Amino acid sequence: MQRRPPSPSDPIGTRTGTWLTYLDYLREEAIALVESVSEAEAATSRVASGWTPLGLLVHLRHVERRWIVWGFLGEAVDDPWADQRDGRWVVEPGATRAALVRGLCDQGEVTRAVLESHDLDEAARPGPRFLEGAPPPTLERILFHLLQEYARHVGHLDLVAEAWAAGASPRGPDAQPRA
Repeated sequence: MQRRPPSPSDPIGTRTGTWLTYLDYLREEAIALVESVSEAEAATSRVASGWTPLGLLVHLRHVERRWIVWGFLGEAVDDPWADQRDGRWVVEPGATRAALVRGLCDQGEVTRAVLESHDLDEAARPGPRFLEGAPPPTLERILFHLLQEYARHVGHLDLVAEAWAAGASPRGPDAQPRA
């Protein structure tokens, strides 16, 4: 069953509610796409760069954490780049799809709490997340960036889901494009 994305004519009520509606939808869509296949399939790459759907869930959680907690709130986080090693997304050994989904959902709850307790025009705390000397962005500007990140990656998952359905062969970081 395909869910309907939010529509500009849906009565949401507030700017904050609009951001939460779209972010929640895209987060849920990413999870639904990863849960639409077996756990083994979700741990298998279908693209030449080698990323996996489970790796993408890890990445989305960390992106949201980097921008909301480390960036906007200015709080210290352990290893803000823990989703990456050598320029690739990583999934820790033993991580399960259920645990990765729960982690992403938990981060979504943190984001919701921040949005519900801060004004969208509020500037982020200065900190290492932002370019030195540049004024920190507003919460709304951070959310705009976060929304495009989610939309882009859900699009990636859409394409990978299409490849699964078509029975495309698994790929890896060393695979060469077919002629």
